[in-house]
Amino acid sequence: MHFAKFLSIRSNFARLLLMSLSIGIVGLPNVGKSTLFNALTKKSVPCENYPFCTIDPSVGVVAVPDERLWKLSEFSHSKKTVPAAVEFVDIAGLVKGASEGEGLGNQFLSNIRETDAIAEVVRIFDDEKVTHVSGGIDPLRDIEVINFELILADFQTVSKRLVNLGRDIKRGDKEVVALGALLERLKVALEAGKLASTVPIEPKEAPLIQSLHLLTQKAIFYVLNKKAGGKNLDEHTNQRIDTNLRITTNGEKDERWEKLMKFMEKTKSSYVIVDAGTEHDLKDFEGGEKLQMRNDLGVKDDGIDNLIKKGYETLNLITYFTTGEDETRAWTIKKGWTAPEAGTAIHGDFKEKFVRAEIIEWDKLLAAGSYVAAREKGLIRTEGKEYVVKDGDVIEFKI
Repeated sequence: MHFAKFLSIRSNFARLLLMSLSIGIVGLPNVGKSTLFNALTKKSVPCENYPFCTIDPSVGVVAVPDERLWKLSEFSHSKKTVPAAVEFVDIAGLVKGASEGEGLGNQFLSNIRETDAIAEVVRIFDDEKVTHVSGGIDPLRDIEVINFELILADFQTVSKRLVNLGRDIKRGDKEVVALGALLERLKVALEAGKLASTVPIEPKEAPLIQSLHLLTQKAIFYVLNKKAGGKNLDEHTNQRIDTNLRITTNGEKDERWEKLMKFMEKTKSSYVIVDAGTEHDLKDFEGGEKLQMRNDLGVKDDGIDNLIKKGYETLNLITYFTTGEDETRAWTIKKGWTAPEAGTAIHGDFKEKFVRAEIIEWDKLLAAGSYVAAREKGLIRTEGKEYVVKDGDVIEFKI
């Protein structure tokens, strides 16, 4: 699929789903990205065991798991239930030297630039049958390779922009001078190997940095791909040979895992552990059968649900609900939006026509037993234009 066509499809999805931001699935070749994408979307894309099998990005819109939605739907006896949605984009494997055009580097970096957040997938399992481009398994090394390429691409963007602004900066144009100062701060950080997102930004500078479309300004979280029954770093303990030539363990985690966890803590990074292979095998099963198979395989959590929720959280999104006999729907908004802004998720005119909103927390509504009972108990509040919507609010707009 040509990337321009992909963007057109993405635009159509966004109009249909009102607010569906995208997360780019990024990683080195053969770390399980496409397997993960298949499990996420139940959409078949090539994922053979060789680099660049996913040359064109694939996009899938997935429902955000939310038991609150289904409880509200049951409460209202709704004819229709519509979950919140988020897009995941499978981007072909990044390789060392991508920022210099290695592999299909320039194309990949351009595709990443079009997404709103990045999910970096790294392997934390050893498997001789699945080759690794760098030889052995070292998730922190892989993260450093990926981030280095993203940082280098951003450094090139910032440097070129500074050169182009040179004359205008000398003329003293205030807006250009402000942009130049921001670019200089970004350049220093990027030269030091830091992500653009680590640079403190004043509120007035937000539009300036957004105009740069920097890769490392995007929110990033990490997907640690393990394998059921395999040699997983989070389960493996260091071994030693005693004086009797017996192999024993000292109870300590694998050194590679310890280094990875220290990185996560130091950088305050967010991560989720997923068994992409198992989730892919389970993708066509539902309900009790899926739960039984998960138990048989010793996989406790639904890694895909956790991944989707983590992506939603990383995009700084929250959900509010509307519910009734016709429909119960989860609406996606940015955290911090006021009631009039939240109304635009339903219709663009709601912000201007907003009068007030009647609001109740989802769990209080269920506990009350009915809207009538909730109103009689004074649980339904009337809020005005300044009200900041909270995750889980059930809202009825008055316009």
